[in-house]
Amino acid sequence: MIDTLFTWPTVAVSLLTLVIASSCVVLHYEALSWLHGRLPQMRGPRQQRVLRLIFAILVLHSAEIFLFALGYLTLLQDPQYGSLVGIGSVGIVECGYFSAVVYTTLGLGDIVPQGAIRIMVGPQALLGFVLITWSASFTFIEMQRYWNDRRE
Repeated sequence: MIDTLFTWPTVAVSLLTLVIASSCVVLHYEALSWLHGRLPQMRGPRQQRVLRLIFAILVLHSAEIFLFALGYLTLLQDPQYGSLVGIGSVGIVECGYFSAVVYTTLGLGDIVPQGAIRIMVGPQALLGFVLITWSASFTFIEMQRYWNDRRE
């Protein structure tokens, strides 16, 4: 049991997952901090500020999905890290699709990870859930600020 837990593929996938997840959290924090300071300074109707916020958050989540997709694509170059069953060829589009399904916790099941690469899937789903929830909370706070500005 311990021998299979600490093989190079499992350690490598775990470390890569930690690096990507940490990068996503820092990216998310920095982007939301920047948006919080920038939104009140934007010109134009308040509705445009809200729309810009939503589009910025969509781009942010897409970037985080893409980071994981790059991680999957990198690992899939070497069979010792596992495979994704259910796709013909492995490319950025296929890895991006799989990453989006995992990140959003959609879990379609049409692509199934096998081998050490499975270690990345659970943390990505949890992180996606947390970051999407964080974005929803942030949007609510910004909408409250917008509603309060309208009353003044």
